[in-house]
Amino acid sequence: MRLKDEFKRMVVQIAAKHKIPPIEKVFFPPFYKGGQPKDCEFMAMLLQGGAAGISYVLVPDEKMKAYAELRPKDFALKDPLKLALGFGSGDPVKEMVALAAINAVCQHVMRAVGFETDSATDSLGLLSPSEDDRIGMVGLFLPLIRTVREAGAELVVTEKNPQYIQKFPDLPITLDTAELRTCNKIVCTSTTVLNNSLDAILEHCPPDAFISVIGPTAGYFPDPLFVRGVDVVGGRVVKNGPLLMQLLAERKRWGEATKKICFRKTTYTGAI
Repeated sequence: MRLKDEFKRMVVQIAAKHKIPPIEKVFFPPFYKGGQPKDCEFMAMLLQGGAAGISYVLVPDEKMKAYAELRPKDFALKDPLKLALGFGSGDPVKEMVALAAINAVCQHVMRAVGFETDSATDSLGLLSPSEDDRIGMVGLFLPLIRTVREAGAELVVTEKNPQYIQKFPDLPITLDTAELRTCNKIVCTSTTVLNNSLDAILEHCPPDAFISVIGPTAGYFPDPLFVRGVDVVGGRVVKNGPLLMQLLAERKRWGEATKKICFRKTTYTGAI
């Protein structure tokens, strides 16, 4: 089963056990050709009751018209589960909205049942690089690079964008994900779930490698990733949905509206 199908199956099972409220509002930042600026990289979906989900605006220029036609008022009172089922459709606009819906559904259930999330553990810190390690990095985790170098560990960074090779000439960046086969610890951006690259990446990871998937769009239960051999999922949950929507609209940092969380396969007991 495809990874995105696993996510859809999970939210359907969750919704069968818990009443999911309708959408209250959504936020879409302006679209920028050639890539979104840092303060316009994310959209969000707020459900009645306060739970919210975040998604990365990963929409190519050729879909600009479809993105521009999105009307926030059209989403009010819609069932987020129906939108979540657009995950894996192949339409980048629908999939962007679907991921926000998946996160919102999961976070509503986390709030409703009092699910305890670990916000004390640093998901990046769990890599604990040492001089015997070869660290694979899928996407640039700049805060981790200094830690890796200070530990004396080897580093290989895989990127989809060839421009990064020129932008960061002092980093060992490659476009070849097969380089991950030599790594014993791998940290991967959660954007790889949205852009359909995670399954291919995991195929290149050694069976005994320690694998982390990390990023703000990982606000869901981690079951589909743990089944595929991921060890750690680090993401964000929304503490204050209305505040997040306001901060996104004002292009401000999320501050107290969200908090980082960490799921570890060794201690995780499963989705509700």
